[in-house]
Amino acid sequence: MALVPYSRRHRSGLSRLHSDMDDLFNAFFGGLDMSRYEQKLWPAIDVGENEDSIVVHAEIPGCKSDDINISVHGNTLTISGEKKESVEKEEKGYYHVERSYGSFRRDLNLPSDIDADKIDAVCKDGVLTLTLPKAEKAKPIKVKVKSQ
Repeated sequence: MALVPYSRRHRSGLSRLHSDMDDLFNAFFGGLDMSRYEQKLWPAIDVGENEDSIVVHAEIPGCKSDDINISVHGNTLTISGEKKESVEKEEKGYYHVERSYGSFRRDLNLPSDIDADKIDAVCKDGVLTLTLPKAEKAKPIKVKVKSQ
C-alpha cells in the first residue's frame, strides 16, 4: 500500500485559515507540557566518551554539593538531589522574596562498564562534572597487524 501525500490546496479559505491557526498554536504551546518550575529542576546533561573514561556534565544551578546524590547500579548512573534556592532583596521602598524548591532525578544508561571505585565528581559554578573511568575489560585493545 502506498502513502498518498495529503494536499491542503483543495480546502476552502476559511478551513485553511483554521488549520494554519491550529498549527501556529500547536507550534507555540506544544513544548509547554511541563511547568516552568519543573523545567528548572530537570538538569540538562552532556555525555562524552574517550578511550579511558566517560565524562558527564550536568547543569544544576543553585545546588550545593551536599544536596546531590550520585549512584551507579550496573550500567545505570543516577544523579538526584534537591534544589533549595532563595533570593531576597530589600531595598528602599520594597521587599522581594523568591524561592524555588524541588527534587530532581536523572538516570543514564552507560555505554560500557565503569570502575565505580574511581568515580570523580566535582561541582563548580552550577555544573556537576563526573568522570567515570572505564573498567579494564571495557577499554579498547589495540592489536598490531603483522605483515608477511
